[in-house]
Amino acid sequence: MNHKTLGENRKAYHLYFVEDKLECGIALVGTEVKSLRGGQFSFSDSYAQVENNELFLINFHINPFFKGTTNNHSPLRKRKLLAHKNEIKKLARATNEKGFTLIPLQLYLKNGRVKVLIGVCKGKQQHDKRQSIKEKDLRRESERSLKGN
Repeated sequence: MNHKTLGENRKAYHLYFVEDKLECGIALVGTEVKSLRGGQFSFSDSYAQVENNELFLINFHINPFFKGTTNNHSPLRKRKLLAHKNEIKKLARATNEKGFTLIPLQLYLKNGRVKVLIGVCKGKQQHDKRQSIKEKDLRRESERSLKGN
């Protein structure tokens, strides 16, 4: 692929089952782009929401740019995600179902533009999380045994 990954939300894969994914653009101001390129952001507690047929990223923290002036951006402002109308309607229908939410999974640069990979996710129960950890450990053990032989 022709993109540079800025960050991944690994915790989302532990806490949720990812049912579907969608690539979206994001409307940013200049200092936000500079902070993102520097890795100054956090996925914690962030989610996407459909409001008035528009898609917004909420609680996505981008640190103010360290060389910025008084015109620096607000770290937790609501950011508009750019997607086609049909895709937004599809996401709205999916989130109306019980237990589904929109979670940002990855942030990356594609052809010089910042893109967000949004996942339609359903929360995992505690026993599902334990099962995922068990499967990951078994996979790691089998890879070690193959590597040793």
